[in-house]
Parts: sequence; structure tokens; C-alpha cells
Amino acid sequence: MTSDTTAAARSHWQVPTFETPFWLGRRHPWCVVIPVINEGVRIRSLLSRMATLDVAAVADLLIVDGGSTDGSLESQTLQRQGVRGLLVKTGPGRLSAQLRCAYAFALDQGYEGIVTIDGNDKDDPEAIPRFIGALQQGVDFVQASRFILGGGAENTPRLRYFAIRLLHAPLLSWFSGFRWTDTTQGFRAYSRKMLLDPRIAPFRDIFRSYELLAYLSCRAPRLGYRCIELPTVRRYPRDEVPTKIGAVTGHLSLLLVLLRACIGTYDAPSGGSG
Repeated sequence: MTSDTTAAARSHWQVPTFETPFWLGRRHPWCVVIPVINEGVRIRSLLSRMATLDVAAVADLLIVDGGSTDGSLESQTLQRQGVRGLLVKTGPGRLSAQLRCAYAFALDQGYEGIVTIDGNDKDDPEAIPRFIGALQQGVDFVQASRFILGGGAENTPRLRYFAIRLLHAPLLSWFSGFRWTDTTQGFRAYSRKMLLDPRIAPFRDIFRSYELLAYLSCRAPRLGYRCIELPTVRRYPRDEVPTKIGAVTGHLSLLLVLLRACIGTYDAPSGGSG
């Protein structure tokens, strides 16, 4: 634990229980967190692409598993592909709970910044060095966007496209004071300073499913953190949509999360608890 992650602050963090099947130690100031659950060939493809790009030369790769049962995360195979650590969430919750496990672990290891990319192989990892470059230049929050100059969107489901462009991004832009264009995807980067700010306090049990993504997009700009979007390419397969969000109830749930983030439901109590 580093000096700014004091024992007193850490004692207030609410982090789901998790196991660490392997951890090879920190090599770089930056890490790439990859949340997965039963991604099968998709996580293997993503790691292969990252190996080709030699991402491990600039950042440590850390997988956080939500409880996969498909045998896709064999430790020796992951290590051969450059993965430095595997965490397995055993406590309750979904994506936000997985991220709390990984972010708490990464901060405890002393990382200066964290890039997150989904393990379903939709995002092009070539952008990772650019995300790290932005963190090195003092940016606190980097959001991937397929909708700005240089980005690309392939086979985006129609409902998803219009929900982002006409509802999700405009609302978060209005309430955060920062013009976001692509707000639902998890390809992002955060500075250590931002994640440790008690006014943000990301380590709370209120963040269980997709709340943490919308909350940080709204809260960070409000607090004056330096935020940018960088162009990326996001590709959906033609014959399937690799997502854990259900067609109707899942989208309604995301809408409720969005509204709660915008009106401050998830804001940290006075003084923070993170």
C-alpha cells in the first residue's frame, strides 16, 4: 500500500471479496484492467491482438473475472499471453463490483493510472498507448469514442446507437458540463488521483452493475477533473451482439442508472467514504 492510500482511507473502502489465482507483480506505472465473464474465444482473440501490439511493453495486463465457467482463463495460457495477474470476484455484484475489485487491487499495487477495456473483443486495443500518453500528460479521465473524428463504429445495433446518440450522451453531457459523445462503453482510463478522491469514492457497495460507468462520467467533470475523448474503433459481430445487457429489461435498467447518476443519487456523502 502506498503513502497516499492510507490505512485509514482503505478501511472505508467497500470491495467485494475476490481471489488472486496468480499475480506476477507490477512492472509498469500503468495497468490495463480487463473485466470478463465467459468470453471464450473473444478474450483469447483480444489478448492475441494485444500481444501483437506488444501492449505489455507499456502496461501490465490484469484480468478480473466475474465467475467464468467456460475454461477460457487457464493461468498458464494467460501468462504466455502477457497477463500479469488474474483476479476472480467471489462476492456479489456484476460489472461495477468487478471493477471495484480490480481498481482497489491496482491502487494498492501503486499504479499511477488504469486503462479498462472490455474482454469481449469489441474494442481495438491499438488505442491503449494513446490512453496512457494522455494520462502521462495529466489527463484524469479518458473516454473512448467511436463517434468523433478518427473513430469508427461497425455493426452497432440500431437501438444502442440511437440510445447513445439521442439520450445517454446528451443527458450526461448536460448534467456533467462536459460534452460526451460515447458514454456507455467501458473502454476508458482513469488517473490514480481521481480514483482516490474522497469526493468521488468509487469503492462503495452502491456500485454493483453498470452504475460506476455513468457515475464517473457525470461526477468527474463536475469536480473539475481533466476529461477528454479519444477516437477508437468499436466493432460488433454481424451475427451476434456480445453483451451482457438484456434486450428490454437491461436497457430500462441502464436508463434508470443514467437518471440516478444525473440527479446525483450516487454522489459520495459529504466528506466521502472512498
